[in-house]
Amino acid sequence: MERLRIDKWLWAARFYKTRSLATEEIDKGRVAINGQEVKPAREVKLGDTVSLRREGQTRTVVVKGLSDVRGPAPVAQRLYEETPESLQARERAAEQRRIAPEPSLSIEHGRPTKRGRRELDDAQRQGWGDRWSASIDDEGPHKR
Repeated sequence: MERLRIDKWLWAARFYKTRSLATEEIDKGRVAINGQEVKPAREVKLGDTVSLRREGQTRTVVVKGLSDVRGPAPVAQRLYEETPESLQARERAAEQRRIAPEPSLSIEHGRPTKRGRRELDDAQRQGWGDRWSASIDDEGPHKR
């Protein structure tokens, strides 16, 4: 086997769970071979450089093997080799996420439960009063 469709290869190399997901991502322009955006039927060959964007990160891999059968992960990892630049970029992104995580991820709950809502109402009745701003003066934050 000298050539293989890119959607089959991405599926076999375990970048995407299904071939249809791989096809969707290719159609959205998130996959490139040797710097050119491709269509799902484009054939990939040994030595090609494949760039794919997933979850805000770009991975660049060099094709080392071809397979149209999806096998276990250790076998799939032998189908490609990630470039050193791509590995460094992923490490930097992981470090950045560790240092400054996404603020929205700190939200543990959505709407308050019935108990939580009652606690909020009690706190508002006891201490907050009718004041909506954090300012101390009664006339509002912008009046002087």
